Amino acid sequence: MNRPSPAPAGSRLQGLPPAAIDDVIAAAQAIDRGHADVADPHVRRLLGSHPEHAEVQRLAAGLHMLRGEHARAIAALRRGLSKRPDDALACNTLGAALIETGDYDEAILALRRACELDAALASAWFNLGLACLRCMRVADATDALRHAVALSPEQVTARVMLADMLRAQGRNDDAVAEYRRVLSRNAHAGMAWLGLADMKTLHLGVDDIARLRAAMQQPGLRDADLIPMGFALGKALDDNGQFTDALAAFAAAHARASRHRTWDAAAHAAMVEAVMAAFTPAPGAEADAQGSEAIFIASLPRSGSTLIEQILAAHSQVEGAGELPDLPLVLTEESRRRGRAFPQWVAEMKPGDWRRLGHRYLERTRHWRTRKPRFTDKLPYNWLYVGAIRAMLPGSRIILASRDPLETCWSCYRQHLAGNHYTHTFTDLARFLRDFTRAAERWGQLHPAHVRLQSYERLVAEPHAQIGELLAFCELPFESACLDFHASTRDVHTPSAAQVRQPLRADTARAARYGSRLDALRAALGLPAFAAKGS
Repeated sequence: MNRPSPAPAGSRLQGLPPAAIDDVIAAAQAIDRGHADVADPHVRRLLGSHPEHAEVQRLAAGLHMLRGEHARAIAALRRGLSKRPDDALACNTLGAALIETGDYDEAILALRRACELDAALASAWFNLGLACLRCMRVADATDALRHAVALSPEQVTARVMLADMLRAQGRNDDAVAEYRRVLSRNAHAGMAWLGLADMKTLHLGVDDIARLRAAMQQPGLRDADLIPMGFALGKALDDNGQFTDALAAFAAAHARASRHRTWDAAAHAAMVEAVMAAFTPAPGAEADAQGSEAIFIASLPRSGSTLIEQILAAHSQVEGAGELPDLPLVLTEESRRRGRAFPQWVAEMKPGDWRRLGHRYLERTRHWRTRKPRFTDKLPYNWLYVGAIRAMLPGSRIILASRDPLETCWSCYRQHLAGNHYTHTFTDLARFLRDFTRAAERWGQLHPAHVRLQSYERLVAEPHAQIGELLAFCELPFESACLDFHASTRDVHTPSAAQVRQPLRADTARAARYGSRLDALRAALGLPAFAAKGS
């Protein structure tokens, strides 16, 4: 084997002897292919011989990220950047690791630095677009993703994300055209298939289903593509009335996804109980109106929260901000500061501490009050944090949306909800729903003036009365535009984007079409088995 020559001055490998360069090359190739076990011995040797070298720390970080050890990756990258602060690749990797921890502000800083250092680094522009999108900075995300595509036209994920944004803007024909352009170049682009299947204005036909099935049979496909392709297939079969095959496709997609991470329902239930106990009785908060700008909307996915936000965002005083990450990030910051996980430190908090956290949240979300004085925060899982919201932001309003249990769980099961691992089995879905219901009822009892339990079915059946009550609860004057919410042109970045651009419909229930095929889900929910009409 020919040994590489010592690296020249200025090279990122400067200071490494030929044997170490061999290890760097081998480790980098293994990390790029996702083979942590192959990279491990090379990285170990490098850390033993050159632990302070910037490139060695970057490779160590890459290995940590493959293993999901994002805090260790960030620490390694910061050590490396202290030696080589103008390393665009390291800044890019740091930004990617920070995205995984939810620290989007720091990620954006690192990624902007990477783009400044190397404007031709397409992956840095892509990661910047991803970070901006995660915190709903849509214009910045669009700009960054366009840079990524311009630099790397074959960047499939960036193209799909841009198509998703077209769909969010209601530009359905443009979105469909972009999804199909991606698929014409890459027939196994899973997220493009999923985006196409999720278009409410389009049903995939027999030819599309055949092409999708053929694409799924290609050898060597990653689960990152096969999982969304499986959900797309299920949706297409459902739209074509092939319910047995659709259910099988959804089940296969969930089985594949659950191989990567399972759900610990017992641990989640215990955590919900711990949070409720920590905020019962409610901790003392300063009696003021801090947070009156904020309207929180929380629920299980597919329960009507996007509809509620669309109604409120049609009001002249309300900005619809979408699913903001800021509340859990503020609580995470406090957990890091105290060195203990939430809610273990709740009992130590004083009113001034809660006010400080509330101020931090309002500081992080000030962007959403530049045009209108009020804003919505629609992150679904904020239902767990209602006690903290009441302590931090006593002037805020909180809406907890619910829908028929069977329809909710079935809708969640049919949707590719990345990161929501409880959706993979009927049993876990039912247990998660019970956790939500238990918490929602407790928060409603503890804070009746500030927490509204909103039924999706009542909203559909009595729109005028329910919308009036919603506005009154939020201390907003009635505006008829809220009744015509579907005319709004705002971006909607959820699977319900198309539905909330239509008038309210009473025919959204889908579970009955599957008849007894969903009896396992009914049993998990404690519901009777399906009985056909007239039987």
